[in-house]
Amino acid sequence: MLKEAHNPPISYPEGLAIAQFIGRWWVAHTRSRNEKALAHDLLARQISYFLPMSWNIRRHRHRAFKALLPVFSGYLFFCGTEADRLAVLKTNRVAGIIDVVDQPKLVAELSQIEQALRSGVPLLPHRYIKEGQWCRVTAGPLMGLEGIMIQAKNLARLVLQVDMLGQATYVEIDMRMIEPIEAPSYKR
Repeated sequence: MLKEAHNPPISYPEGLAIAQFIGRWWVAHTRSRNEKALAHDLLARQISYFLPMSWNIRRHRHRAFKALLPVFSGYLFFCGTEADRLAVLKTNRVAGIIDVVDQPKLVAELSQIEQALRSGVPLLPHRYIKEGQWCRVTAGPLMGLEGIMIQAKNLARLVLQVDMLGQATYVEIDMRMIEPIEAPSYKR
């Protein structure tokens, strides 16, 4: 487990929104537990990447352990040239690279996750959902996010999906801060 200061940044270059990254997007399917190591490698090679991570606290024998873990285990998103793609393959940290056919759709989906991370709310893994009510957040730091609303006990959850991976994450949200909408055109 890495000390907090040794974790890679969630995205590189820092300070830029991922929608501003220049180049083509790919998804690196990493070898087991190599997401952060690959991020460090890309940072050293100055290759733009996005590795959504969230803090996780586990308890074991009356002790708490805090770790920054990838939201999508086994995946790292990177952006660049064909030469950058080959450099990623040469790191020996990837099992394969997934070509992104619909670049704008992936960037739109990842931008929502990036906004949620920047707001400081914890992201938790969630099973991927194909159907549900689409909603938009109308107030607060998550304003503008769109996703599928689900109920879990007395909590509302806004599920943010990455269709290409068949994975999702969610944020808990106050029902008074959302409105139903039609699914965005890239989701139809």
